[in-house]
Amino acid sequence: MNSPPPNKILDCNGKTLDLSRPQVMGVLNVTPDSFSDGGAFLDPGKAVEQAQRMVGEGAAIIDIGGESTRPGAQPVPVAEELRRVLPVIEALQSTIPVPVSIDTRKPEVMRAAVAAGAGLINDVYALQAQGAVATAADLGVPVCLMHMQGLPETMQDNPGYTDVVDEVAGFLSARAAACIAAGIPSGRILIDPGFGFGKTVEHNLQLLRHLDRLVSQGYPVLVGLSRKSLIGKVLDLPVDNRLYPGIALAVLAAWQGAAVIRCHDVRETVEAVRMCQAVRTVGDGTSLAPDP
Repeated sequence: MNSPPPNKILDCNGKTLDLSRPQVMGVLNVTPDSFSDGGAFLDPGKAVEQAQRMVGEGAAIIDIGGESTRPGAQPVPVAEELRRVLPVIEALQSTIPVPVSIDTRKPEVMRAAVAAGAGLINDVYALQAQGAVATAADLGVPVCLMHMQGLPETMQDNPGYTDVVDEVAGFLSARAAACIAAGIPSGRILIDPGFGFGKTVEHNLQLLRHLDRLVSQGYPVLVGLSRKSLIGKVLDLPVDNRLYPGIALAVLAAWQGAAVIRCHDVRETVEAVRMCQAVRTVGDGTSLAPDP
């Protein structure tokens, strides 16, 4: 078996995430109001079953969120967010072999989630909340920094940029530098352009068309395009009928070098991304065998 390139294996609180090839992150929202699956997995037992199902379909990491960040969403108190996510993280720690990430912007939730077994912090606010960078540095797990213009409550009111690709790239580079200055090693940082977070359809399309410019910064790039309103606005499709265009967007991202594809429909996305990778790496000796 070929050894992955240096710095491509992330230690996620004792479990590993292999980024030597694109991986799929399964979305698990334990919220009543997320835009796609809100309310479906509020029961911890159902959430655990869904996580196990996604791992069986090929997910390399499960992303658990207890606070919706859809456009217009209101903040959730710390205690309520913890009540939603901790039982699921604790149950999954011993029942799935892949890491769990915590989708939160609150330092208190980060700390409790990592103590319960979470191995990556996925923050839509890029660790800008007071104490977040210091908390993440202290916890010692990888972090994903996402770009968002504004806050979920207002981000889609009137987003505007002079050059969306340059501005998003500049923001993420600056946030990564701030994390490194705070003691987070560069090898534990991922970046996410934040499709749909304070961006119009045009902004989202421009970002995807030029995703390779973000990849060239050297940090693994995570993208979340699954079932997004971008698809609905371009194709006039409801949220439960966006699978095939979502797969197309995932492949476009993987082709340009995205390291992690965050999605709801795991099996279909895994198969599409693996075929994309087979074409991208043909002739270079990379193993195309599925993960064990």
